[in-house]
This record gives sequence, structure tokens and C-alpha cells, in this order.
Amino acid sequence: MPRVVKELTDIKARQAKPKEKEFNLADGKGLYLRVKPSGSKLWIFNYYRPFSKKRANIGLGTYPELPLTEARDTAKKYNGLLINGIDPQEYRVEQKKIEAKAQSNTFQHVARKWLNLKESNVSEIYYKKIVNRLNRYIFPKMGKTPIHK
Repeated sequence: MPRVVKELTDIKARQAKPKEKEFNLADGKGLYLRVKPSGSKLWIFNYYRPFSKKRANIGLGTYPELPLTEARDTAKKYNGLLINGIDPQEYRVEQKKIEAKAQSNTFQHVARKWLNLKESNVSEIYYKKIVNRLNRYIFPKMGKTPIHK
């Protein structure tokens, strides 16, 4: 029968004092607050990997920058992934790759591709006019905006 863990409160988390060795305060369902000897407090999610059944930890963030409620929400999301047989660390890496790809696909990037296509079809003077206007008015304000937004 699994142990029943009393949920952590914000007061307990705030008042946790560092000791000689680092220690964990359990919140339940794989969520822990790790208190280091330096006094820093980190949220970690501890779980078994779906296929290898080995233990793994994921750092969620530091306390109090990441409050208890948000840490619980993240742990709940990761538990849902584990139920579906998805490793949360691998999921997080994939999400970062997708986000980086979306961020690299900016308005400026797409506009430069369009300019390369347009260059051979228009006069040199008109091409320079378009480039100058984009550089002066458009790119400073919305050049870094991802296309999907």
C-alpha cells in the first residue's frame, strides 16, 4: 500500500531552513522541494521512465519564482504524460525544439526569402527601395515576430 504523503503548504516551503546536507520535502505524486545547503530551493519531479523503469528527476524551477500551485500543475501534466507512456524529459526536449523552430521562422526570415525570389523579377532600383523600406519601417517593429503569430 502506498504511503500517504501530507501535501506541502506554501508556509512550510517558505520556512524550510537549509541543513548541512540537501533534503527534499515531499508534496506527493512525484513533486519535491529540494532544499540545498546554500539555501536555494528547487522544485523537482521524480518519476520512473516509462520503458527502462529507471528513476529520473526533472527540475521544474526555483522556489519562490515558481509558486507551489504552478509546480503542482506541471507535475500533474507530467503524470498525465507518464500515464500515456511518454517520458516527460523527452517531451520537454521535443517541445523546446518545436518552439525554437517556430521562433526561427520569423517575419524577417520569410521576408528575406521573398526578397530573394523577387530580386530577379524587378528592377534594381525598385528592389533597393523595397529593401530600404523593410529595413527602416517594418523589421524594427515586427521583424522578430514569429509567422504563426
